[in-house]
Amino acid sequence: MTNRTILLLLLIPILLSAQQLQDVKPVVLILTTGGTIASRTDAPLIAGPALVQAVPEITNYANISVEEFSVIGSSKMTPTHWLRLAQRINSLFSENINLASIVITHGTDTLEETAYFLNLTVKSDRPVVLVGSMRSSNEISADGPANLINAVRVAASEQAVNKGVLVVLNEDITAARDVLKTDNRRVHTFRGSNVGHIGTVDPDGVRFYHRSLQPHTTSSEFDVSGLAALPRVFILSDFTGIDESLVSNFGKQEMDGLVVRTFAGGRMSAGMLAGLANLEQRGTPTVITSRVPGGRIVSAPDYDFSAVVSNGQQDNKARILLMLALTQTSELSEVQRIFDTY
Repeated sequence: MTNRTILLLLLIPILLSAQQLQDVKPVVLILTTGGTIASRTDAPLIAGPALVQAVPEITNYANISVEEFSVIGSSKMTPTHWLRLAQRINSLFSENINLASIVITHGTDTLEETAYFLNLTVKSDRPVVLVGSMRSSNEISADGPANLINAVRVAASEQAVNKGVLVVLNEDITAARDVLKTDNRRVHTFRGSNVGHIGTVDPDGVRFYHRSLQPHTTSSEFDVSGLAALPRVFILSDFTGIDESLVSNFGKQEMDGLVVRTFAGGRMSAGMLAGLANLEQRGTPTVITSRVPGGRIVSAPDYDFSAVVSNGQQDNKARILLMLALTQTSELSEVQRIFDTY
């Protein structure tokens, strides 16, 4: 036996090990919740395993497992669902060090809210990606399969690590803090609020161009591990000519916090201003938001009551942040710090 033959025999196990390493794909868990991506016209929602099995191409990018969390339209989501989902994700990451990432299939009606809640409560830098669709699975040109493949590709990408919770639809990657649904029907419905998308899913790879700078996931101060329920926070929207008594009666509801959706720049109608001034004696923490999608409330008007001003969060996301803030404090100065931070 020649020296060359001996050397080749010695190298074969090394070469095989290298090939095996190349064949190893990341482990991605798909948590299904329902929504349009799992819907068929005039038929029940598709169960989680069947939804994933209908898109076998995703196994080209990851080793896939499936867990059905719920089978509901996202308009039926509740804060209880958010809490359970965050706790389940944290448990999955804690129990399985080999789990690379989690993809969540979700309806688009409240997808941005679930994403934002998870962005503040998931305690791992491993990717969590939410995905949905605007068309049912049996419509012509259904967008669900392509969106699911792209979500798995993003979740399997090392670039997605420590980017916070992400939303992937229509080949766009959007940060949970900024994602905003803008159209009731079109597949390009999701936008990145003031900052745009943070990346794209191209045929040749996943590309990120910038990241969210606000604290998220492992850098977030919120811990929901021991919570059985979230504080009750309601939203009240201003409109021209609103009656003061309507605001006062609304304020009699049992709530822990209130988010007010105002006109541009935090300006309010006379009825809203008077009603909120009457409510201040109850001591309910109140957050002011604007109904205008773009920009922050730079300098709030001089109200006759104490309130927190949102840092560009829309009313639905301000509600989530106030819920989490109230798990720690009800001091307005501290709540304002939290809103300024996140």
